Amino acid sequence: MTDTPPDDRLINRHMLEALVCPVTNGRLNYDSQRQELVSKAAHLAFPIRNGIPIMLVDEAREID
Repeated sequence: MTDTPPDDRLINRHMLEALVCPVTNGRLNYDSQRQELVSKAAHLAFPIRNGIPIMLVDEAREID
């Protein structure tokens, strides 16, 4: 058994590094607490569901 939270084991770090914001083509930051990929430039947070990033603008949450 590992000390890694179950949700973090579902996320492939290398895959996350390859993803970019679909709006700005900029960098995304991983928020493990909320299970989101955050684009500060676009002011959007894209959800990760069952280990799968949902990179649809319609599914993203607006952030400040």
